[in-house]
Amino acid sequence: MSDAAITFSDLTLGYNSHAAVHHLNGVVEAGSLTAVVGANGSGKSTLMKAVAGLLKPMSGKCRVEAGRRIAYLPQQSELDRSFPVRVVDIVDMGLWPRRGLLGRTAARDRALIGEALAAVGLAGFEKRPIDTLSGGQFQRALFARVLVQEADIILLDEPFNAIDAKTVADLIALIRGWHGKGLTVMVVAHDLDLVRTTFPQALLLARRPVAWGETAKVLTPETLRTARNFEEAWNDDAPWCAADNGSARASHEPHGHPHHHGAAHDHARPAPMARAG
Repeated sequence: MSDAAITFSDLTLGYNSHAAVHHLNGVVEAGSLTAVVGANGSGKSTLMKAVAGLLKPMSGKCRVEAGRRIAYLPQQSELDRSFPVRVVDIVDMGLWPRRGLLGRTAARDRALIGEALAAVGLAGFEKRPIDTLSGGQFQRALFARVLVQEADIILLDEPFNAIDAKTVADLIALIRGWHGKGLTVMVVAHDLDLVRTTFPQALLLARRPVAWGETAKVLTPETLRTARNFEEAWNDDAPWCAADNGSARASHEPHGHPHHHGAAHDHARPAPMARAG
């Protein structure tokens, strides 16, 4: 039997009583490499925040297996690069969960930081202020911070945005290395060609799960068309979600759990969602 790293049980997520991810069920297997794809606003970042423990479910559960350590890298747009810190300080933050915020940096910590910076191509950048870095260099520094955390589960939210092709290739090599070591990696990505060539598994979201499983079977013209139809059908005034009931048209009866989804499902039922694995 496969080893589950993360389990979603009828998970619904959102903000201010408006749901952004509806009724997600499935398992992220330990050691898997999964791309989370979908249009802007489809719930990808919301899902990553929930797995990282930064967002509580509106209903259902997101369960991370006991003892699994998580490293979470948010989008660059969520980070303040004007803060007066150096590259070494950014990477050192990855050690806080283990050492504590006020703990002193030991010789082993300095060695880990140096090794991580070398691994991402930033050897010698330790004292550079982060506001002097290019977008690609800053992302490399953030990947070094992930490296020193020595996590079991790695969550990367749009790590390839606004960086050069060489940096993308280098970061993909790191991700493949993590996968090769048996770590569980989930990555929010927009480039579907990159997803097809790099990620064995994919989860296609359109605020609800459309398809999940082997990437070639998830990213088909049919499933992508279904996702587009869902995105076009959302209505911010809808107070409930349309549960699948086996009919050709979605039901508009309230489903009973206490949240307002802020969106209505498309009238076409999606392709069945495959289990990860």
